Formats: sequence, structure tokens, C-alpha cells
Amino acid sequence: MLQSLRAQYRHPEFQRGAREMAGITLGISAWGLVTGVAMIKSGLSVWLALLMSLVVFAGSSQLAALPLIASGAPMWVLWATAFCVNLRFIIFSVQWRMYFGHLPLLRRLHIAYFAADLNYVAFLKRFPEAKPHPDQAPYFWGGVCMNWTAWQIPSIAGILLANHVPTQWGLGFAGVLALLGLSYTLLKDRKTWVSAALAGCAAVAAYALPLRLNIMVAIAVAVTAGLLMEHWWPAQSEPAREVRE
Repeated sequence: MLQSLRAQYRHPEFQRGAREMAGITLGISAWGLVTGVAMIKSGLSVWLALLMSLVVFAGSSQLAALPLIASGAPMWVLWATAFCVNLRFIIFSVQWRMYFGHLPLLRRLHIAYFAADLNYVAFLKRFPEAKPHPDQAPYFWGGVCMNWTAWQIPSIAGILLANHVPTQWGLGFAGVLALLGLSYTLLKDRKTWVSAALAGCAAVAAYALPLRLNIMVAIAVAVTAGLLMEHWWPAQSEPAREVRE
């Protein structure tokens, strides 16, 4: 096992994956710091916050769940919100399977824990052809090691130092900026832009709903819009293609 890890670390693709992720770790670190502080400010104990950071390792669902925990929301609302926020990973997993589906179950579980949004984006840019290749695993581990470290160290620092961080620093706004930056990298075509815009409008329109249910409304609107566009826009573009031919 140790020899395998050393081989991965020394592989040129491991170093490339880490290097390409290094350029965006500032936003990840800011988001991690904000999440760590938010967990303590929401009333979680230090040990429970550390456990949540290390085990859940999903910033968007953590931030979505914290206000619900603080307000004493029912468990089903908490689980439903976290599930909806992380629905995108089901889509990601379908794509990951084309690259890593041949690996043993234990290795796939390790990959599933460390996989994150920006790793997904960087990986697909590096390997656009969806078939297994020996360079993929080293590249993946180089990227996720950088991403995991850039998240966990600031998150743990935020947990341990939360009571010494003045609220006047406006870290909440920094977290919003980090989330916007990360979201922007996922807006790659017209469909994702339209879905994101509709989700934002729905979240604002439903803001008055209790227990942050406006998040679930926004997700439902985005998914519905995406499915409708997948159905209609290809059909509308076919005639144009036939005319050109």
C-alpha cells in the first residue's frame, strides 16, 4: 500500500493535478474558513464540528444544514436539504464511473469521499475522452489531495479560532464570494446559465418560506428547467443542422 502511494506521488500526473488545483485553492480555503467559523457560531461543539468537517466534507450541504440545525428544524428537513444540495454528485458519479468503474469497490469508495466539484471540472478538462487510462488515477489524487488540504486546514482553523474571530470581519460575505466563484466554474453552456438564473430568481422569490425551504424550491426549479431544456433545445437545433447539410 505504501509503495503504491509513493508511486502515485512521484507520478508526473499527480504533480500536474496538484499544480492545476493550486491556482484555485484560495477560494476553497476562504470557503473552508467561513464554514468552520459558521459551525461553531451555529452552536455546534468543537468536537462535533471537527467530526462534521472531516466526515461530511461537503461545504455547500454543511452551510445549508447549519441554519436548520441552529433553528431546531425537523430531521427530515435537514436530510432532505442536504440530499437536494448534493444531488449534483449523482450526475458527477455517472461520469466518474466511465473512468473508474473498473476499480474495486473499496477504491471507488475512497474516490467518492475525496471527489469534489472543481476536481470534476479539472479532471474532465484533462481527460475529455471517457475511457480508463493509467494517468487518470495519479492526476485525480494529485488534485484531490490539494483540494482536501486546502479545505480542511482552514476549516479546522475556523473551528478552533471561531470565538476569536470578530463578526465585523464580514467572513460571511467572503464565503458568498467563494461560493460564487466556485459556481461560476460550473456554468459552461447556455443551459447551465439559464438554470442557474432561474434557480437564483426562485430562491429570492421563495425567501420567506420557513426552514430555508427556498433552497429546495430553487433546486427543484433548476432541475426542472434543465430537464426541459435537454428535451426541447436539441429538438430545435436538429432542423437547423439538416438545413446546413
